[in-house]
Amino acid sequence: MYLNNKILVGKNNKGEESNLLLNMMNRHGLITGASGSGKTITLKVIAESLSESGVPVFLSDVKGDIAGTAIIGEENENVAKRIEKLGLTDVFEYKKFPVRFWDIYEEKGHPIRTKISSVGSEILSIMLGLSEAQEGNLAIVFKIAEDENLDLIDLKDLRSALSYVADNKNDYITKYGNITSQSIGVIQRSLLALENQGADKFFGEPSLDIRDFISVNEEGKGFVNILDAQRLFTSPDLYASFMLWLLIELYNKMPEVGDLDKPKIVFFFDEAHLLFNDMPMYRLKKIVQIVKLIRSKGIGLFFVSQSPMDVPSEILGQLGNRIQHTLRAYTPNEQRIVKVAADSFRSNSEFDTYEAILSLGTGEAVVSFQNEKGEPTISQRVTILPPQSKMGSIDDITRNKVINSSILLGKYDERIDSSSAFEKVSAINEEKRMIEEEMLQRKQQEKELKEQEKINAMIAKQQEKEAKEAARLEAQRLKEEEKRRKNDPMYKIGKKVANKAVDKAINKGLNSVFKSLFK
Repeated sequence: MYLNNKILVGKNNKGEESNLLLNMMNRHGLITGASGSGKTITLKVIAESLSESGVPVFLSDVKGDIAGTAIIGEENENVAKRIEKLGLTDVFEYKKFPVRFWDIYEEKGHPIRTKISSVGSEILSIMLGLSEAQEGNLAIVFKIAEDENLDLIDLKDLRSALSYVADNKNDYITKYGNITSQSIGVIQRSLLALENQGADKFFGEPSLDIRDFISVNEEGKGFVNILDAQRLFTSPDLYASFMLWLLIELYNKMPEVGDLDKPKIVFFFDEAHLLFNDMPMYRLKKIVQIVKLIRSKGIGLFFVSQSPMDVPSEILGQLGNRIQHTLRAYTPNEQRIVKVAADSFRSNSEFDTYEAILSLGTGEAVVSFQNEKGEPTISQRVTILPPQSKMGSIDDITRNKVINSSILLGKYDERIDSSSAFEKVSAINEEKRMIEEEMLQRKQQEKELKEQEKINAMIAKQQEKEAKEAARLEAQRLKEEEKRRKNDPMYKIGKKVANKAVDKAINKGLNSVFKSLFK
């Protein structure tokens, strides 16, 4: 509850308040405890108070029971007893808070959508569950797409780019490194699995403007941005990588502002252990750096999980505000976890922190917050306030009424299919196909020409053969004709008469010659 410019989280058995200071909210925080210990109530109380103070909030609703923040709370016996116990009867007020619902599946809130290229190869590799070698191949494809202006917007763009690079891998190996068809094949199959989970709706345009999370209503209350994660949470890797993308997007897009009187926005990362499961060290170092530097951008982060050991020690050291609900310790390992949790608090001489954590009831917690000097306060065992809004789910009619009354209605609803890698690669492939078709036609024409020349040569050869045969037959006919004439009696008589005539002519000619010589 926001009271006296502070966030009242709870009171101890003496009635002493434990307050979160707005100007220390960018020192981040941790809410841990066993299932059913009251973490969600605590998260909701803090979120409501931040909204009341004019600070927007983002949180994920993995069970559907935070959606009630949009409805005025209802009094019941348990809540009434707690309010009376905490001495808040005169100041506690049931109310609703300005809410915006979001959903990457476009079903229970405004769509959250972004370009494949904005997600980047690292986070996409987490989504796809890729090995280091496969992630390296994916990074190469992203780099080639960037260098060749292949805009990666949605899954069909990435598929096109993967196929394009695989088909032309020999052209890229020298400049970008080894590309294997096997890795490309695995990535393609993983994309299909991702699509089957419905995650294809997350990729596209118009892209989310992260600044839409950071707004207040006409009364100056910060919007509580609730991501409906009931379906998303059934795919833990997808949920974790999506939340990680949000963190990186927030860090990259928000300007430096230094320390402020109150943060610009506070992000709650529920089920935080999923963010860090099997995270390689090089990636963890990057997240640690973001957690360290993001506070100068006026952003507070709260990690919510069952155990403080779910969060890497490098990040735990950056979390100045801590709320520890009860833990169970039936095994040596569980006892060690409780001890680690207890040792993270400044000790209080009035109780043993270890024993307190084990004996906390539902709605109770050991807390320590940053004071005005930025120092952790001595731990207190407190009873957490109840939320002022409804605790629980809401019906679709109420949800749709909230969605339809939002100023963001229509901004992200209609998907835009811009010209991108798919179209460009398709154009390249079409041009390549036309060139190949033209070359094929040219080769076919050359083949047909050669075939025709071959046929013509065969025809000419046949004609020559036939001409020779005709000449031979004609010669043979003439020879036979000559032979018949020679054997013909009339031919012999004619030839004899002809010979006599010739001889007579020759003799007559010779006589004339002699006469002229001797004249």
